[in-house]
Formats: sequence, structure tokens, C-alpha cells
Amino acid sequence: MADQTLHTENPLVSVIIPCYNHAHFLHKAIESVLKQTYRNTEIVVVDDGSSDDTKAVSEKYPEVKYVYQQNQGLSAARNTGVKKSTGDLLLFLDADDWLYPRGIEQNVNSFYQQKKAAFVSGTFNAVYVNENLIREGVTEVKADHYCQLLRGNYIGMVATVLFQRWVFTEFEFDTSLKNCEDYDLYLKVARKYPVYHHLDKIAAYRFHNTNMSGNVPAMLHGVLQIMDRQEPHLKTEAERTALKKGRRNWKNYYCQALLEQVKTDRNKKQAMATIIRHRPAILFKHHVTRRKKMLKTFVKRNAPDFSLRWLHKMGLSNKHVPAIGNILPGDFNRTSPFSNDFGYKRGGPVDRYYIENFLAQEAGTIKGRTLEIGDNSYTMAFGKNGVTKSEILHVNDKNPQATIIGDISHAPHIADNSFDCIILTQTLHLIYDFKAAMQTCHRILKPGGTLLLTVPGITPIDQGEWKETWYWSFTDKAMQKITAETFPGGNTNINAFGNVFAATAFLYGMGLPEVPRHKLDHHDPHYQVIITVKAQKALSL
Repeated sequence: MADQTLHTENPLVSVIIPCYNHAHFLHKAIESVLKQTYRNTEIVVVDDGSSDDTKAVSEKYPEVKYVYQQNQGLSAARNTGVKKSTGDLLLFLDADDWLYPRGIEQNVNSFYQQKKAAFVSGTFNAVYVNENLIREGVTEVKADHYCQLLRGNYIGMVATVLFQRWVFTEFEFDTSLKNCEDYDLYLKVARKYPVYHHLDKIAAYRFHNTNMSGNVPAMLHGVLQIMDRQEPHLKTEAERTALKKGRRNWKNYYCQALLEQVKTDRNKKQAMATIIRHRPAILFKHHVTRRKKMLKTFVKRNAPDFSLRWLHKMGLSNKHVPAIGNILPGDFNRTSPFSNDFGYKRGGPVDRYYIENFLAQEAGTIKGRTLEIGDNSYTMAFGKNGVTKSEILHVNDKNPQATIIGDISHAPHIADNSFDCIILTQTLHLIYDFKAAMQTCHRILKPGGTLLLTVPGITPIDQGEWKETWYWSFTDKAMQKITAETFPGGNTNINAFGNVFAATAFLYGMGLPEVPRHKLDHHDPHYQVIITVKAQKALSL
């Protein structure tokens, strides 16, 4: 083959969207391409014999090149899209998925660094629609890509891959495969040519009831078929070892998924038959684990709590945690909290009592065009009918709910005087330049607009996602000075909530239902758990 280096500056990227009866998803897929920061794109929708409104949806967008074919399957639709496209680089986006705004730009930038790569790939978010859950699909691979792919499909989602066009002069999606055709292609290409993987987030992978990947026995059969195809091409012992490990990994992965089906009685017979054929040891392990759990549960339910508490006090057990609602004063004689998740597992954090009371009291100011950080749950809960437009700000494009991407401490792209209300709860302590964040809030509020802000005082520090950016705790005096500096001439109201019992309960991870309300309603300014700020921008300066 001739020179395979990508020489084109600002190459045309063809986004190929195969669609079979997914018209109700297609809007989002197309619009996610139109909203890309990388503008030199074309969109080719291949209608694989749909009986729904796929054509009508496609024709609403003048930028879309619509192609119809009789139903031939996903691989054939992708191959048709290749032939009908003209781009230097190709991306395949399933109709029920979508790209993040900088997805194409990030992959094209990777090609500028890896110009000889046959394809580059990034990472994705798995969006589980029924469970209302998002999980990251992130695997770091720096070298030895073929062996890594033999061990497992680290790419995971075809929309994260950007191919050079020349790849499809030698390869295509295999139409004889009923699934895993993208994995088959990755292996064929990586076996022969250099490829590159990075950790930038490219796309969202929607999981729902009609996904092909939901048929677990078929997926296992398909992926093992792909493994078998690679065996004749292996050249080294490392490759043979990788293939062997890959077979084992896939069997474990899918048989574990089937075991969940057995537990819920969904397709139980087929699931059992597949497990017995490929990984019968999983059933034995499940049986033993289940027996252990039953014994542990029996002891917990039947041993008197005072006995377990006594064992803990005598130093004979360091794992005793009092049952929810059954904490006694002596239980505080310990160096570890009852929970390390702010009390979420015990009914919810104590500090939320003060935060949500504050927002309920100020519900009348949550109106018009509002902005909230991360999500809009408080806007919807307390704003109700007064809100005309709800915006969500997130620091990056990992949050599919975000309507504005940016850092609140530096957001020049957000226009002045834009919002009637900003809800900024439990966020300022995660921002190193918190004064700049307050200045941004003042700038983007309309005259007369209101900032509703809460910050932590006495608090545990997060042990999970936020531990690396947990910079500050505040007092009411600090917030008075900060607000006076950043909201000159405005009306402000700062309050502190908490007492020694509330602070202790919060530090130990007690749940809100475990704390009597009258003890939370007593406020001692020497033990500030939450500080609330209501700051109204002056009508004129």
C-alpha cells in the first residue's frame, strides 16, 4: 500500500450513522454532530430498510446525506456509508448514541500527533437508560495494541474510533457476523498497522432494552467466534498467551452477566445452559458465596446488638457499626465513622437539612432563567412553575445533562446579565480561586438577580471523586467579607447553621433520620456546619 500518513490539514470527517427503526433516537445523534467544535464534517445517514420515520427525521436536516437500502444488517449499512462518504477520516455513530461536543476535535488532534495510525480511539460514557446510571468506559493502553485487543475490547464503542479512509480499501465490516463486527475489524487492522488510544471522552453509549448487546448468549458466541478467527494469525508466544487470556476474560464477563439473569429468573434455562458450557465453576463459586452471605446475615439479624457492641468495645471486633437508628452515646468511642459517605447510606447527610430548608425558604427567588452546577435537581424541586429556563453548568463535557460547559471561576463565554437566579450549593469549596467564581456569579446575574449559595463549615472531606479538589471550609465571617467584595451595593443575608451535636453527627456519618429535628434546629455560632448566602445583585451600580 502507498504512503498511509495523514497529510491533510483540517481533514473532512465523514460521520456515518446507520439507522434501523431508531428514528426516535436519530435527532440527538445528528444534532450531536452539528454541535461539534470541529466544523469540517459531513453526515451520512444510512437507512437500513426502516419502517419508521428515519427518512423524515433525516430530511429535516439539510446537512444530512440520506441513503436508503433494503435491510441488510448493521455491517452492510456501515459499508454502504463508507462508499457514499467522501471524508479523509471516517467515524461510525450508531443512531441511538451521541458525540460529545469536542469528540471529533479531540480525535483529529490525536491524528496530528499520530499521523501514521490507521485509527485513533478515545473513551466514552455508558448511559444506562433504565437504571438512570452513567459509568465511564475508560481503559488506558499505551502500547502493544494488538495483544491488548486480544485480551479484551478496550475500545468498547465504535463511535470513539476515527479511521483513515484508506483502511476501507483493504478492510470492511464483515456482513457474515451477527455482532462484534467492530471488534473483528479492530483486531484485523491492529494486527497489521499502528493504532493509537487516548483517554479523551468522545461519545455517550446508550444502553436500553433494544440494544443488540442485551442478548448475552449471542454476544458470547459472537466474541468467541472472533477469537477463533485470530488464532491462525498469531505469530508469537505473547500473542498466543493474550488470546488465551482473552477467551477466559470474555467467558468470565458474559457468564457473570448470565448469572445475574439466573438470579432474576430472566431467560433462566438458556443462561444456565450457557454458563454450564463455558464457565461451570462460576455456579459453584456463587453457591459458596451465597451460603456465606446467608450465615453472615443470620448472625447480624439474630445476635443481640448489645453483644456486637460489647465485642467492639472489648477490642474483639473492629467492624461493628450500629444499626440505623440504634446509635448510643458509647458508640462514639471509636476512631472511624459509622459511614464514610456523609451518611448517604444511613438515610442522607445531616447538612442537607440546612441546605434544603434554606432553598425552600428562598423558593420565591428561584425563577426566570436559572443556573445550577452539575445538575438542576434543586431548581426543579424548589423553583417549580416560576422557572422559565433551567441551565446546567459543568466544568467539562463528561456530563451529558450540561447545557453550558465551563469553569465558573473563569467563564468569559457566558454573557453578562444572563440569569435571574444562580443556585451554587456545596461547590465553592472545590474551587481554588473561589473569589473569581463569586465575581463570575455577580457578572452573569441580571440586575436584581439572586445568588443562593451554601458552603461547608465543619465537615468531613470527601473520600471519592472530590477529594483532590477539596480546598476550603468557611465561616459566616469569611462569607460576609467575600460577599461584600463581590456583590458591591447588593442586598446580602448570611447565616450559619449547626451545633456541637449536629457537627458531631455529621462527622461520624450519621444519617439525617437518626438525628432528632429539635437538635438540628438549635443553632450555635461556634459550631457552624453549613453557611448560607443570599446575595442579590444591585439594580444599578
